[in-house]
Formats: sequence, C-alpha cells, structure tokens
Amino acid sequence: MNAPLRVNEALLIADHAFEPFQCVAWDAPNGTGELSLAVIDRTSTRIGSKQVSSSIYSDPAQWASLIEEVRAELCEKGYDLQPWSMPK
Repeated sequence: MNAPLRVNEALLIADHAFEPFQCVAWDAPNGTGELSLAVIDRTSTRIGSKQVSSSIYSDPAQWASLIEEVRAELCEKGYDLQPWSMPK
C-alpha cells in the first residue's frame, strides 16, 4: 500500500488494529487536519489515546508505525489485542 490514505481509510485500519477494543476518532478543533484517536474498552473507558497529524495518517508506513507503537503501549499496560497487520 503506497498510495496516500484518505482519512476514512486510515480510520478503518485503526478500527481493526485495536480489536477487541474500539477505536474512536474526531477532528481536532483547531482546524489543522489533526485527528484525536482514543482506544476504549467495553466499559467506555479510554485505555489509550494519540493526537495524529494528517501527514502521519495519510502515509501508510507512518500510520502503521504509529498503530504498532500504540498497540505496544496497550500490551505493556496488560491489554490483550488480537493479531493485526497493516493491509496491503
């Protein structure tokens, strides 16, 4: 996957990356194109979050790297994630 990602594609990828938990995202209110991502558990508790610039989520390699970083942080906190790999 070398083409730039659109925001909807990036969000679909993130949604699958944090299963069995849910990933929610919203535009940062400053109008810069940044996204706020939050991973929440079944009780709607936020277990992880990140601010992401459009240059990160639009680049497949950088997006995969950031997702892996957040997944590692969650695993270190003791959360059990399903296996995941970046779509081709």
